[in-house]
Amino acid sequence: MATALGSRPATYDPHVEPVPAATRRERVMSIDVVRGVAMILMAIDHVRVYSGLPAGGPTPGIFFTRWITHFVAPAFVFLAGTSAYLHGEKLASKGALSRFLLTRGAWLVLLELTVIRLAWTFNADWSHYMLAGVIWMLGWCMILMAACVHLPLRANAAIGVGIIALHNLLGPAIGRVSGPLAPIVYEGGPVRGTPLLVLFVIVPWIGVMMAGYAFGAVTRLPSERRRAICLRLGLALTAAFLALRALDVYGDPRPWHGSRMPAALAFLATSKYPASLLFLLMTLGPILVGVGLAERARGRVADVVATFGRVPLFYYLLHIPLIHVAACIVSLVREGRVDPWLFTNHPMAPGQQPAGYTWPLPLLYLVFALCVTALYFPCRWFARVRAERRSPWLSYL
Repeated sequence: MATALGSRPATYDPHVEPVPAATRRERVMSIDVVRGVAMILMAIDHVRVYSGLPAGGPTPGIFFTRWITHFVAPAFVFLAGTSAYLHGEKLASKGALSRFLLTRGAWLVLLELTVIRLAWTFNADWSHYMLAGVIWMLGWCMILMAACVHLPLRANAAIGVGIIALHNLLGPAIGRVSGPLAPIVYEGGPVRGTPLLVLFVIVPWIGVMMAGYAFGAVTRLPSERRRAICLRLGLALTAAFLALRALDVYGDPRPWHGSRMPAALAFLATSKYPASLLFLLMTLGPILVGVGLAERARGRVADVVATFGRVPLFYYLLHIPLIHVAACIVSLVREGRVDPWLFTNHPMAPGQQPAGYTWPLPLLYLVFALCVTALYFPCRWFARVRAERRSPWLSYL
């Protein structure tokens, strides 16, 4: 998970962050707030995994429970690129930044295949199921960014935007060129001869990270200038989504005209795996608007949300086992036992769901609220540890 590396709070408190004035840089609070919102929303979908409710339907309530979480991965990846730019400001050279991205990316891939996989499943059957989820994808994109940071900033922006805009057109060719790596690069699904199931592919997400890296330069502009750029760019991307989706001629493999879903839901039901152009326009536009609006975020609520945004990987590593344990408790209360289905290969291959298991939607949101509340306290503690101790090892959490 990306961290807001290299940035500092807008209001400096020497009792919280004893950083020498010569090296201190202003922390962009709006990034922490938006990333914190993404962390909170993510927990909704991960509770949904164990609730038995389907992803995206059939009722509007279930559809929007899933749809609102679509903003999470784009925010993670885009702001991971931005964080790489900010972290690079602290380092002596691009070579040092490359080494950091290479080692951090490898660390994320390892975590996905070990700790996170165990947290999802509560079983140790690695020989039949391994998950390549969002942390895996972030890790590989960071490894690729270790090379991309040596390109000029404008080249990162141009290549990143090009990948985002054109990958739906070039997708079949990308798959052919990738050969046996096609499931990892673009197609997703099982990797032949291995137990690996790929949920998040590299293309187009590497383009999103490259664009986020270039966006890092915007975060160093004065606050009102940043705000104006974010609002204009975000509204432009959102307008582009509305126009292209209305035309229904390019940008998503699933047309909304003629769908069996209600028209309003079908219009928003863009493809996430792999993420289509329209999916990314639909999500990145409002995310940038959110960054602009968060420039003026102040008060207790903003501070609480930003706390999650300052320690995203720490939050991620805690929230999946916590939600999984909460689901076991719910099962024990509702059924008088912990259902064996909760120890199968979530989230991609859990097998047949037991009859009558599905939670009502209000229960899903109750468990979500309790879990996020419980997560705040360890996240607040770790955010303070990160602020007070300048150990480079802490940047890996």
